[in-house]
Amino acid sequence: MFQAGSGRCRAKIAIVLNATLAYVKPMSRLTAKLVLLLLSCILIAACSPAPQSGKPAGADFVLQGPNGTVDSKNYRGKLMLVFFGYVHCPDVCPTSLVAMNEVLNGMTPEERTNIQPILISVDPERDTPESLKNYAAYFHPSLIGVTGTPEQIATLAKAFGAGYIKQPTRLDGSYAVDHSANTYLVGKNGKLLATLPYGAPADELRAAIRAAL
Repeated sequence: MFQAGSGRCRAKIAIVLNATLAYVKPMSRLTAKLVLLLLSCILIAACSPAPQSGKPAGADFVLQGPNGTVDSKNYRGKLMLVFFGYVHCPDVCPTSLVAMNEVLNGMTPEERTNIQPILISVDPERDTPESLKNYAAYFHPSLIGVTGTPEQIATLAKAFGAGYIKQPTRLDGSYAVDHSANTYLVGKNGKLLATLPYGAPADELRAAIRAAL
């Protein structure tokens, strides 16, 4: 059995390809290339990690916020609205966070006390707790921006089913980060309840949140 992504797996690929090369030499050049290409694809697929099954479940986190450590377990009994974004985001983040503000402001004060919005940075290289604090303040007073190590953010994003990728650095040193635009509704027990799609009407989002309160 090949071990996904391991050195042993790569070594076995080399052994199999070398053995196959000796066999295909008598064939025509085109046929030999096709055989090797097909075999390479099969072996690489065998060494690739198996896709995760089931729906994302979310995960607890301990990240850095404007006033120190932010532990998601401290929000048990409340809903969390989790969004993955970053301070220098030119369009998707402002649009999504303005929509979040509209949704929250359309709820009663009592309802809002049971909801904690969280912005998790997908740009931990640049985003600091202070810059996230200033950024979050533009959108809603209860929004908390948090960051962590690149490894922490990658693990957490995967748990929520979010994706992001840093784009090549421009000549001026700036760069963009392409990322998912959904908002994740986390239940009072800390489990992911729903993925709220980007661009959904505020009334629909508000109804989904109210159903979970």
